[in-house]
Amino acid sequence: MRKLAYLSLGSNVGDRRANLEQALERLQQAGQVKAVSSFYETAPVEYTRQPDFLNLAAALETEKMPRQLLHALLEIERALGRKRPSAAAPVKGPRTLDIDILLFGSSIIDTPELTVPHPSMHERRFVLEPLAEIAPDLRHPVLKRTMRELRDALPAGGAWVRKL
Repeated sequence: MRKLAYLSLGSNVGDRRANLEQALERLQQAGQVKAVSSFYETAPVEYTRQPDFLNLAAALETEKMPRQLLHALLEIERALGRKRPSAAAPVKGPRTLDIDILLFGSSIIDTPELTVPHPSMHERRFVLEPLAEIAPDLRHPVLKRTMRELRDALPAGGAWVRKL
């Protein structure tokens, strides 16, 4: 059975656009990319002493189960040079590629390995701007609000996001 998963992709190391474009190509191994947002340049959040990010959102139709999809995404990150955190690299530090599963159909998943919907997506403008571009009327399965409503409810100010 095919499900529609919504993903957030970001990069702030190396050729950010090329990293995201290569990731989109590799996503075809996990399913069919149905929609891709514009590129957005964004300020880093949480760990702010790092380069700005390039972000986008994508809709992926897949036959994979959520955990299988997660492992496929982790492999794409690894293949494109992603190094996982260590004592020398902060958890939210610079990275060639970061792919998060935001939504997986209307599923609600809470395991040690994976939480869907993404637990902080509704607080992040760098996630909601691109996601609202490709799926403005999509409803969050827990909060029951659309992506447009969640984006519009974000407080003014905070980390900047600029559509390219």
